[in-house]
Amino acid sequence: MSKHIIIIGGGFTGTALAVHLARLGSAGLQVTVIEPRPQLAQGVAYSTSDPAHRINVPASRMQLAGDEDGAFDRWYRDSPGFKADRNALWSDGNVYPQRGQFGRWVNEQFLQEKKRSAVKLQHLCDRAVSLRDGVVTTASGEKYQADEVVLAISHPPPALPGSLKTLQGHERLIADPWQPDALSSVKTHDRVAIVGTGLTMSDVVASLHGQGHLGSITAFSRRGQLPRTNLSGQYENRTLDYRQPQVASARAWLRRIRQEVARAAAEDLPWQLVLDDIRRQGQAIWQTLSLNEQRRFLRHLRPWWDVHRYRIAPQVSAELNQLQGSGQLSVTAARLQAAKDDNGSIRLTLQPRGAAIEDLVVDRVIVTTGPAHGALLNSEALLRQLADDGVIQADPLALGIHVNARSQTLTAQGKTNLHLYVAGPAARARFGELMGLPQVAEHAESVARQLLGISSPSHRERCPFSLTD
Repeated sequence: MSKHIIIIGGGFTGTALAVHLARLGSAGLQVTVIEPRPQLAQGVAYSTSDPAHRINVPASRMQLAGDEDGAFDRWYRDSPGFKADRNALWSDGNVYPQRGQFGRWVNEQFLQEKKRSAVKLQHLCDRAVSLRDGVVTTASGEKYQADEVVLAISHPPPALPGSLKTLQGHERLIADPWQPDALSSVKTHDRVAIVGTGLTMSDVVASLHGQGHLGSITAFSRRGQLPRTNLSGQYENRTLDYRQPQVASARAWLRRIRQEVARAAAEDLPWQLVLDDIRRQGQAIWQTLSLNEQRRFLRHLRPWWDVHRYRIAPQVSAELNQLQGSGQLSVTAARLQAAKDDNGSIRLTLQPRGAAIEDLVVDRVIVTTGPAHGALLNSEALLRQLADDGVIQADPLALGIHVNARSQTLTAQGKTNLHLYVAGPAARARFGELMGLPQVAEHAESVARQLLGISSPSHRERCPFSLTD
């Protein structure tokens, strides 16, 4: 039987899904990826060409689900990119490639499967703008009938913080640092303020340093927390005893993690081993929490989880340390109270934690608060149409799209769309840990198996919780 699956969005998630469908499917299956970029796997994370932007974990941990361990690492070490990048190899023997290298590798996997698979793969360089009655219409006016459709649209543009609305359109405000050449207007001695202190801030600082910027940089967020460093060296995985009775609450898990970190420290083992095991079981843990507990986690603990879970490449960490040591970069915990034009410069009014309100006058303000996931349904014409038609709805945590346990979307009335799925981070309200690899890669494989009616491998890790009230 012939079957046509259309994947809307060809970043990492959509491309990985297409690759898995090609590997698992058979003759008669046609898979079309609709993605306006000329090359697949070039989403927000992996489309950057800035040499300062590196993957945040060793290359040995970056691959598609089911690949042999180290697949990307071996490819990269044999590539011209590795030979041309003298800073990729770290002192512990791990490599941290420039981020675009991983996008190129994933695209190469798609092209290889396109040549050898019995499944017909196609990349349609266009943008989907509507979906009705199984027909996808593109910006160019073409129409394509689909048996199944998967939304792999994950990262909307960032939203301007409310306290910066007064500067909307200001020539010295960089509201989206991911736009091409967004930082090119920053002059060598410009005083820079960065709103946010996470991974995007780290990328921006690394980019400014790479282009020879010498002016002061002040990065601030409510907590002033920087991403933690990756584990250096070789360690065996540390597995927690999940049969131990566990209360399913955010506070109880925080207490448990602190206890496990203390036990690891007593054995001279790093905290990263504990967090890595929690991350491996993150989806199972998340789904034991009630909606109210999930909200409590997002409100109180998510910033702390993010800086420990989403770590920084050692090369970038070394740059940040160098710039902080020289005094060029300062990182502070502060709230932005107000912002206004000041004779061509920008005056920010900050409320530092535990200190008096102060003014900061700068030449550039850069927003690095990340994608506005709560506004996802308004970020694309297709998603707006589906939401207006009541075909999809936002999830109750405002993280993306509401789906069921099979990754199928739910209508505004809560009914299941049997033939409309979501793959990747937009489904994380249901599944929890769905932002970094390998969880996104595993979800792409899982959706592929759902579409093809193939059961998941029996060896997949499970989390045998023993829950208590």
